[in-house]
Formats: sequence, C-alpha cells, structure tokens
Amino acid sequence: MSTATVAINAAARAPKRAIPGFGTTLGFSIFYLSLIVLIPLAGVFFRASGLGLDGLWHVLSSPRVLHALSLSFVAAFIAAAINAVFGGIVAWVFVRYEFPGKRLLDAVIDLPFALPTAVAGIALTALYSPNGWIGELLTPLGIKVAYTRLGIVVALTFIGLPFIVRTVEPVLREVEKDLEEAAATLGAARWHTVSRVILPAVMPALVTGFALAFARGVGEYGSVIFIAGNFPNLTEIAPLLITIKLDEFDYQGATAIAAAMLMISFGLLLVINLLQAWARKRGGTQ
Repeated sequence: MSTATVAINAAARAPKRAIPGFGTTLGFSIFYLSLIVLIPLAGVFFRASGLGLDGLWHVLSSPRVLHALSLSFVAAFIAAAINAVFGGIVAWVFVRYEFPGKRLLDAVIDLPFALPTAVAGIALTALYSPNGWIGELLTPLGIKVAYTRLGIVVALTFIGLPFIVRTVEPVLREVEKDLEEAAATLGAARWHTVSRVILPAVMPALVTGFALAFARGVGEYGSVIFIAGNFPNLTEIAPLLITIKLDEFDYQGATAIAAAMLMISFGLLLVINLLQAWARKRGGTQ
C-alpha cells in the first residue's frame, strides 16, 4: 500500500471536529482581537503621539490631571480590596450554608451587572445624600458620603462586588469539605484551617476577581459622577475629565489622558497576573 493511500485512510478515520482547525481559528481570533481591541487601542496611542513628548508631559503633569488619575486608581484599588474581603465572605456563605431567601439574595448579587450604571449612581446618591435614608443617619456622626471621595469608593464597591463573588463561588464549591474536617480532627484552629487549607485553594480566583473589580472600577463613569459631585482637584475622576476634554474639543488632551490610563492599567494588571500565577503555583505546591 502506498504512502499516499495510508495518509488518505488515516485522514478518513480521523474524528471530525465541530469547529475548524488550529490555523483557521487562530487566524479568526487574531483578526477579531485586532478589530475589536488592538486597532482601537493603537488609535488612542497614535492620536496622543501627535502632541509629542513635550505636549504629553504638559497635559499629564497638570495638577488636575494627576489628581484625577490618582483618584480613579486609588479609589478602584480600595473598593476592589474591600470587595475581596467581604465578597469572599459572601461567596463562602452562599456555598456553605442554606437559609431562607438564599436564592433571592443570590439574584440580588447580579444586580450591578444588569442595572444601568446611571440608575445605580442616582440610587446611591439618593441614599447617601445628607437627607437620604442612610445619609441622614451618618450626618450626625460627622460622616459625609455623597459628593466626597468616600462616595466614589462606595459606588465602586457596589459595582465591583459581583466580580468577586461570581469568581470565587465555583472554586469554593470544588474545595473538598473532607480537608476541612480532617484539619479540625487533627486539632487545627479555625483560622489555621482557613489560612492553610481554604485560602490557598481560592487565592487564584480571589486575585482574578480583584483584578476584574479593579479594572471595572478604574473605567467606571455612570455610577460615580452622580455621587462624586465632580469637584476639580477633589472628586473629579479621570473618565469624567476625558469627557470634559472632548466637550472642549481637546481631542489630543483627551487621548493623552486615555493613553496614560491604558499604560497604568496594563502595568497594574500585569503585576496582578504575576501575583495570580504565583498564588496558583503556591497553592499547587501546597
């Protein structure tokens, strides 16, 4: 039997795949990513490059721009850190316990996904304003939320919670209860069980949820502008400043700020991904 005949018979016996082969799918993936992600991002950098280095430095070194950038990134980081702690606890409760109204509360977690961000911003402002249901309780204590940086953190915490819960939940379901029971049988304290058995298993998912919540918070606009008050050098976020630049027809200034946000976000997400890989490796070793 000739080599060609053997090759034809082998190809005929090969299982048929539901989708095309590697070359076709890779080409489509690169084309789609280029069209949707790479080309628009490249356009931002190309437009910002028209300012030159001196022009970029002039825009980005402005106190107003520096404050807006720092506020966006710091507030997003704080909100993601808060959600990493309390979102992990919420996920633990949903996975480990049964209680009345569990399905309703589980559905409520997804509301920030489905709710228009402007509606969320208006609702939070109405609640936390000095005459709102929660704000009027906090005002006598000297705590002001609406139209402050604290209000921005509250809004970003609201929209970032589902990212943590929905990322950690599936991993917690896979953690075997036998390991927890074995640790308890051997006399391990509860905190020791959490830190040595549970936390290493869920840490990669927790870091992933943190990165998603952080990335969403950095670019959030609709839910923040209502509760922030938008005072320059106080509660003005970077996405709002980009919009203001566009309204003033300062397109290069807007793209310069956008390019700076992209660069900072990419660097921070790279660090977070490295931490995620380290946590996954450490958890696998243990």
